[in-house]
Amino acid sequence: MATLASSTAMPVEREPTDWSSTRMQRRIARRYAAERNFRFLGLAALGLAASFLVFLLFTIVRDGWTGFLNTEVRVAVTYEPAILGLDAGRIAATADPAARRAAFRQADFAGLMLAASEQLGDFDSVVSEGAWLALRDRLEADPALLGQTEQVWVPVRSTIDLLNKGKFDLEAPEISRGVSDRDIRAWQALEAQGKLRTGFNGIFLSTADSTVPELAGIWGAALGSLLTLLVTIAVSFPVGVGAAIWLEEFAPRNRWTDIIEVSINNLAAVPSIIFGLLGLAVFLNVFGMPRSAPLVGGLTLALMTLPVIVISTRVAIKSVPPSIRDAALGIGASPIQVVFQHVVPLALPGILTGTIIGIARALGETAPLLLIGMRAFVVDTPQGFTQPATVLPVQVFLWSDDVARGFIEKTSAAIMVLMMILIAMNSVAIYLRNKFERRW
Repeated sequence: MATLASSTAMPVEREPTDWSSTRMQRRIARRYAAERNFRFLGLAALGLAASFLVFLLFTIVRDGWTGFLNTEVRVAVTYEPAILGLDAGRIAATADPAARRAAFRQADFAGLMLAASEQLGDFDSVVSEGAWLALRDRLEADPALLGQTEQVWVPVRSTIDLLNKGKFDLEAPEISRGVSDRDIRAWQALEAQGKLRTGFNGIFLSTADSTVPELAGIWGAALGSLLTLLVTIAVSFPVGVGAAIWLEEFAPRNRWTDIIEVSINNLAAVPSIIFGLLGLAVFLNVFGMPRSAPLVGGLTLALMTLPVIVISTRVAIKSVPPSIRDAALGIGASPIQVVFQHVVPLALPGILTGTIIGIARALGETAPLLLIGMRAFVVDTPQGFTQPATVLPVQVFLWSDDVARGFIEKTSAAIMVLMMILIAMNSVAIYLRNKFERRW
């Protein structure tokens, strides 16, 4: 009876909380303080991250914007047939542009540039060693200049170029400022004579790599990146989307599909250099594909991008409500029609967004491409998927490792180009997501 009485006893009523008491006021104050501290720490973390980003962008832009400019010197050039080793009468009689171009390609334009630069006197060494290319382009564009004299602007050496851009501290001792007194005197004299000008650097955007900074460009690397990404997209997109559709819609739920799903999730976290080793072992050593080719680079990056595309595609497919499938099945659609005529079109924005982000990651990769030989010095633009090529990230890596001071601004300028491409690709992904996003 005592036990029954104790079990049925009325619960003790709790006294109402006195929120005006000193104890509760202290607890409330501590809670508000904790919330304020948390918000402060969050804002501080965001501010610190933003400051690092701003500092990085400021440093890159500060060092790289001058890479889009170059300095030229004005010289008087007489296109002497004797110096060029050309027969003026034969050139005039040649009506075929291809034959005339072939004759110009064998002419001694380097000797012509040397003769023209002698008019600068003691400052003849300011002319770039590749300045003769500008003379060849001028004569190929206008063969009537043969035997004529004209004023031509040709590139200067990188040291003079950097002096004209104010990249050296002339107040520092000679041993530490990185430029000789002879170059300073040459720059000052030519500047006083009005023979120097600084303008847009078309060479940087229209040529391939070079051993001299003033003639180095990114077009070869940019074209190599484009060809590599075309192979990557052509392989990874259909295979990745197809694999995701099969796993999500048609695969039986058993141990083998579980192993496949876990393997895909693990591959997404594998360091990119491992895929480079895989490409080296399989594509080069086993299949004997050409080294340094965009085809091999694209296949290697496709292996790296596949897990990202599979995972993002599965997430996009899962986001489609089951009611869409039920409604399609209810009106007589087959499972294949449900997937490809209803589910996939509705999931396409998420699929494209994940694919673009994965391809953008592949564009910025360097380690896997170094292992398959795409760090080669390539002075010509690639003409196909099997031709030797390099890519923009590798080009940045090679220039950053060069001892020539002129490559510092080239490195930062190439980084700016790469960042603009990445920002454009991510902007497209955001646009697609916002334009086609469906809220259920």
